[in-house]
Amino acid sequence: MNRDSDGRSSTPLHSVSVAGAVIREDGRMLVIKRRDNGNWEPPGGVLELDETPQEGVVREVLEETGIHVEVEQLTGVYKNMTRGVVALVFRCKPSGGEKLITSETVAVEWMTPAQVTEHMPEAYAIRLLDAQEISAPHVRSHDGRRLTSDG
Repeated sequence: MNRDSDGRSSTPLHSVSVAGAVIREDGRMLVIKRRDNGNWEPPGGVLELDETPQEGVVREVLEETGIHVEVEQLTGVYKNMTRGVVALVFRCKPSGGEKLITSETVAVEWMTPAQVTEHMPEAYAIRLLDAQEISAPHVRSHDGRRLTSDG
């Protein structure tokens, strides 16, 4: 661990989040409208210390949408350069449940890729669009709204 001149850790601190790119057989994608900022985003949140990334995705999607999912694969790693948040995004398929509004959401919808592009900030839409591809995971950086680099 690196230390600064006062003996404190100078190792950068990051927050790790997980998000589910939940895609139905008809190609529609599960999105939430967040209660705190009004943005449309994929369901997800901060990964807890005692859970695997896959467990975190299942928990977060269920908590925010009422939908049960099966995790298929990691599709991207996205870093918010302004906030130091690293998000792991997993493609998932729905396996049950009914969509519901929660304390964290004001709406839960199944959107087409065109609707995702229209309604979501680029930094979040790209997570769902990347998940449609069967390829190696994407690695991208953004400022909270727009991509800042591509990988």
